[in-house]
Amino acid sequence: MLLPNSNSLPVNHLAACFNNTSATYKYYWLLSILQEVENGNLNVPKRNLFARMISNAWYTVNYFHVSFGTQDLIQQAILTINQIEKIPIDEKQNIVFQKLCATTNRDTERQLWHFNKNVPHWFLSPWFPKKDKNEIYQLSKSFNENCLYALYENEIVINSNWKSYLTLNARVLKDFCYWNLALFLQSKNPNVPDIPNKLIKPAQRSGLTTQRKGFWDLVVKELGSVNCIYTGEKLTIGNYAVEHFIPYNFVSHDLIWNLIPADKSFNSSKSDKLPPLEKYFNSFFDMQKTAIKIVMDKNPKNKFLEDYLTIFPDLEKNFSKEKFKERIQPLITIASNNGFEFLK
Repeated sequence: MLLPNSNSLPVNHLAACFNNTSATYKYYWLLSILQEVENGNLNVPKRNLFARMISNAWYTVNYFHVSFGTQDLIQQAILTINQIEKIPIDEKQNIVFQKLCATTNRDTERQLWHFNKNVPHWFLSPWFPKKDKNEIYQLSKSFNENCLYALYENEIVINSNWKSYLTLNARVLKDFCYWNLALFLQSKNPNVPDIPNKLIKPAQRSGLTTQRKGFWDLVVKELGSVNCIYTGEKLTIGNYAVEHFIPYNFVSHDLIWNLIPADKSFNSSKSDKLPPLEKYFNSFFDMQKTAIKIVMDKNPKNKFLEDYLTIFPDLEKNFSKEKFKERIQPLITIASNNGFEFLK
């Protein structure tokens, strides 16, 4: 991805800021700078930037359990701060930022200021190659090499020459950050689906009304009722929830092969827990198999049947218990390895 060109600025240095990256710090640092500049701030307290780094990564770590790799301390800092501050894992980004700026807890402050050791000056290394920390601090204060910002003990000062470029191209620059961040995290999570959509909290989760009315109501109506695979409760039209067998937080989609009717109260308590396959898979498969047979018979052009084609290109021939488990088991294993807990 190419950055917008400028005849007066060393954009090539900005483009090189993510070279030789072994952690996510620089991505979140630049995103945080862009957010401050968009708010009209050129003199930016480092504390604000560190708080933004954490708040920008908050949802990705806490909700989607994406691994940042063993060398990256943002993930550990978020988990530690979450225990200290008791901020909900799905809290809005801006609220997390405000709480981190306002907190007086010394342990939280220590977590935030850890990133001052390397991030602010090493980000400027494309402008000052082979210079050490003290040299970069000194050279940046005079905006040598037309660098992006000047470094001080408690703040950075954005180079006014860059203000217009950053403001006018903020969206492209953010996309540049997210694109590179997605590539980096995908390398750390090669089997985790849909990494790009796990970098930004969705404004609002889509409801499952369409899947319920357009698919599962057909099944429940035909059978009269079905039993919840988790509680055994009888489920009837209008008296069940549609739930993700493998948590949405991991799969990040609403495809019908991962959705089943469930007891409403249980669905709320299940949250993002993983179902142990030895206990629930057979019942899950039997319900899916019955549903496919009914819908293919009653409504063979039902659009939701296409959802199965993502894992079974030839649905009528290949949909077997063994093959379905082969698709499900690795996802459960990977999700567990990424920190999702099992139902107890």
